[in-house]
Amino acid sequence: MAASIRERCNEANVEFVRLLCVTNDGMIRGQAVNVDHLESALSSGIPLPKMTQSFNAIGYRVKDGRFDAVGEVRLLPDPSTFRVLPYEDRTAAVLCDLVEHDRDVAWDADPRVAAKRMLTACEDDGLTPTIAVEQEFHLYSEKSDGEIEPLDPRGEYSSASMRASRSVILDIVDALKAQGIDVRKHHPEYTAGKNEIVVGHGTGLEPLDNAVFCRETVSGVAERAGANATFSPYPFDGATNGCHFHLSLWDGDENVFAPTDDDAALSQRGRYFVGGVLEHMPGLLALTSPTVNSYARLQPAKSVCAYNCWGIGNREAAVRVPEVRPSNRTSGTRIEFRPADNTSNPYLAVLGLLAAGRDGIDRELDPGPSVDQDPENLSDDTRRKRGIERLPGSLGEAVRELENDEVLTAALGDTLTESYVEIKRSQWEAFTAHADTWMRGTYRDRF
Repeated sequence: MAASIRERCNEANVEFVRLLCVTNDGMIRGQAVNVDHLESALSSGIPLPKMTQSFNAIGYRVKDGRFDAVGEVRLLPDPSTFRVLPYEDRTAAVLCDLVEHDRDVAWDADPRVAAKRMLTACEDDGLTPTIAVEQEFHLYSEKSDGEIEPLDPRGEYSSASMRASRSVILDIVDALKAQGIDVRKHHPEYTAGKNEIVVGHGTGLEPLDNAVFCRETVSGVAERAGANATFSPYPFDGATNGCHFHLSLWDGDENVFAPTDDDAALSQRGRYFVGGVLEHMPGLLALTSPTVNSYARLQPAKSVCAYNCWGIGNREAAVRVPEVRPSNRTSGTRIEFRPADNTSNPYLAVLGLLAAGRDGIDRELDPGPSVDQDPENLSDDTRRKRGIERLPGSLGEAVRELENDEVLTAALGDTLTESYVEIKRSQWEAFTAHADTWMRGTYRDRF
């Protein structure tokens, strides 16, 4: 494999290979190795300070955090993720696992390794998760006076927006395809400058790895075009970006979520999975909506979702079961988890979803009847009787729920839980000490 990678580097005249990982704060981090020293990096990895797992999403290392200035791990490349970056000059990249510095043992604070462990647990149950990740982002320019100008003028699925952004979008699509990422469609979203590119589904870590490279690609192509891209969940007044996770479970060639009853939307095990997700939703949000900015997005009646419920085709439900044609139910039945955004670490988001859903199946947690309208339009009394509760309204609340969720913390493990919770709490404490205008510019620039 190393020889093949070196040959690809030679063919593309690559000078540097980026060794990348996603840390607790949702940021993509790493180092670049000169191609002359690539063989050693591929076989043994390169050092990374442990303290990178104690940085929070606003760029500060947590004082007295779990990992301080002492200690290193190694970035150990996963060769299957190697690719030449078509939007960068003479540059390639590979995603890495984090291993202990002095031995080839996975670091117990590595999100990618933790996700791999959860996928293996599913396989041990005889189940293979199939995952697709839909990522939303805004393209814009910033004038000399600081005013923001969207790259396309209207949004709302308009053809005018498609025309205005076509050059950058075509470059993004070309770059994704060059990396072997299956692009299904593109459309402008509800607000000016907002876009969504839909890529194909996959199994194992591949769809999560691709989500990381999608973020890198969109940002890199936009920069080359002289534009800005942001995945921040609430980048401007009235504008949001989400990251929707589509998921189904398979037993060989059988879609476990597909119903056998023509009048049902999900199988019984599929319902139990949804029941588990709803049961663990408050703590799960700390993994899927993990920044202060995330909770400015999760507001009622915004086609985002603000209530802990499920529905068939209902975009205001936290868990949506997309409507599929009768002829496609066997292969196409799935759930869509909507209260997630791109400030999340995708490995931790899916780890949490699978842990919650598996618990639902194990305990046979039925989610109750689906909600067939915007839950905001139901009376308080109706919501109370049906157990439809508002999602946590702040990062601080979600982090407290995560700490108290034994299923999710067991899935993360002690070290990852401790390091993750402390950086999220530090971010919440920093926010509560400042006005809320602070968050928009901070996250827009970082994501």
